[in-house]
Amino acid sequence: MCLAVPGKVVSIDHQADPLTGMIDFGGVRKEVCLEYLPDVRVGEYVIVHVGFALQRLDEESARASLELFDQLGLLDEEFGDAWEQAARQGSESEVR
Repeated sequence: MCLAVPGKVVSIDHQADPLTGMIDFGGVRKEVCLEYLPDVRVGEYVIVHVGFALQRLDEESARASLELFDQLGLLDEEFGDAWEQAARQGSESEVR
């Protein structure tokens, strides 16, 4: 599943082409394209989908969404180790 996930901008690489930044998704950090939000600032929250920051989000909404995603296990699904996930799915299907 591919989600639009809120994250906090922790750094911006203004020299990169396209413009990129490091986004913190509740402890998991990923490099993201910021071209759609060229005036975004460190400390702001953004919604990220398939590696692109698409819009700003207020901190309260971002934190609430991250907490809900975590409770539903969606953060692990989205950001967890792909090999570990595949192994888990394989062992679950063997049990059935």
